[in-house]
Amino acid sequence: MKNKTDRLLAIKEIIINTRISSQDDLLKILISRGFKLTQATLSRDLKQLQIAKIPNTDGGYIYVMPGTGGVGKIMQSKINSTYQASTSGFISIEFSGQIAIIKTRPGYANGIAYDIDTNSPHEILGTIAGDDTIMLVLREESTHQEVINALSEFIPAIQK
Repeated sequence: MKNKTDRLLAIKEIIINTRISSQDDLLKILISRGFKLTQATLSRDLKQLQIAKIPNTDGGYIYVMPGTGGVGKIMQSKINSTYQASTSGFISIEFSGQIAIIKTRPGYANGIAYDIDTNSPHEILGTIAGDDTIMLVLREESTHQEVINALSEFIPAIQK
């Protein structure tokens, strides 16, 4: 019999590596992996792990890990290691005055924007995300380098 710790690790792994749009989908995957649980137990597990539902590019919703975005097949060497946002989707950043445009691979913009909004860097007032583009509105006193430095905390590829 698999224990709660195993179940929570499995939930994390599934959310990070698979697009899950409903608790029912997640429940079916867990049951197929040998876990015995109810929808109510799964709901409590999701709450304990602070897993959130965010809008998806197709008009639906997907589950994400807190502070990760977890969108798409983001591979980790270890579930509990430091997560490096969905940086595999980051392509570029350009500035125009107090606006920045981040280009991403298709489907990654929402996850990266979620990470930016969740981390709330002082230099950024807010984001608007599409499928592969994020618009950032910057604070007037923020320099472009300060914005890049702030974003590099959870998008390491931005410094390259």
